[in-house]
Amino acid sequence: MANMRLATATRNALAQRFQVLLDAGAGNGTIKFYTGTQPASADDPPTGATLLGTLTYAKPSAPAASGGVLTFNPITQDDAADATGTAAWARVADSADNTVFDCDVTATGGGGTIQLNTVNIVAGGPISITSFTITVPAG
Repeated sequence: MANMRLATATRNALAQRFQVLLDAGAGNGTIKFYTGTQPASADDPPTGATLLGTLTYAKPSAPAASGGVLTFNPITQDDAADATGTAAWARVADSADNTVFDCDVTATGGGGTIQLNTVNIVAGGPISITSFTITVPAG
């Protein structure tokens, strides 16, 4: 892809496809946060990782992409995390729990696809997203 240059309309269409996949099904999709190493493929189970908590995103999950960037609508925090640990990655799925993608997680300002107010999650405490965007590069 290094020799490919994408038009803005193409970048927007590719980014928007994520929203279409995430909003599939009758209900709202989920974001599950895990400790440990992200699997090599989003098709692989999260072996050896601890599920810290699950957030449910809005439907629609995002408005139209702009400039190749899909910025997700605000997501209600999980008020009671399932476990204590450091959030390292997330699995994002549609309402039927079909995985759409896995992504990195950082604290706010860390540059992750999903940014949390803190990656240090405490059982029974909140998990709160401060930023969630997908960017399709121009080339």
